[in-house]
Amino acid sequence: MSIILILVSILVGIIFGAAGGALVGWRIAGKDLGDGFASLMGAMFGMAAAVPGTIVGVIILTLIS
Repeated sequence: MSIILILVSILVGIIFGAAGGALVGWRIAGKDLGDGFASLMGAMFGMAAAVPGTIVGVIILTLIS
């Protein structure tokens, strides 16, 4: 894998993690915390789970190929 592909993969993982976390945070806690704050917190917690998973996935794919 080239360095460009690795960086793009990590960037896409970060973006999808933040977007998914924001949607889930907005859906679950939007009424209690307010839509904006719930989305912000969800995006942060979504990235906390997505970034390590993406990095481990890229490492495994690099070792396989």
